[in-house]
Amino acid sequence: MNPQSSPSVKKLTEIFFRVGNTTFGGGYVTIGMLGRELVDTRRWISSEKFDLAFALARVTPGTNLIAFCAAIGALICGVAGAIGAVLALTAPSSALAVLIAYGFERWQGNRVAMAAIGGTVAAVAGMMWATIWVILKPHVGRMTMRGMTRNLQVVLITGGAFVASRIFEFTPLPIILVGTLIGFLWKDAKDS
Repeated sequence: MNPQSSPSVKKLTEIFFRVGNTTFGGGYVTIGMLGRELVDTRRWISSEKFDLAFALARVTPGTNLIAFCAAIGALICGVAGAIGAVLALTAPSSALAVLIAYGFERWQGNRVAMAAIGGTVAAVAGMMWATIWVILKPHVGRMTMRGMTRNLQVVLITGGAFVASRIFEFTPLPIILVGTLIGFLWKDAKDS
């Protein structure tokens, strides 16, 4: 790692400010963009630690995105990184959310404005699927027998988690615990 790319609280805060204020569509989109920036491009954090922060943030009470940013900031630059990441991401977007909510209340009867909001929702759904791929991609295997077993595991755990959450309305903690247990118990002989 060259000195220009080494992490600092200032650089980390700038990244969270830029990503948090230029991505639209919710936490998953922001998390996906942060993954590309911090894991793929800068390599400041491993995909394993990134995934762990994501999973742990999902089981914390309150806003998962804030917990995720605090965890990533802390893993990269300690407590100062956690504080900088959370403030850079939340303060400007919170002010923008208040303004948008005010505008929505005023334009709610306008058909053109409502059509634009519908298009925005569709675009956000696409970005969320792109984020899901960013998170799953490192865990998908090649088209070998071992890779196919890994792919089957990913599909079954992902699908099971979706069904448990969406249809049976389980909370995140038991779903993550069961996924962890399945991942631990269902391992390839070469992984042992």
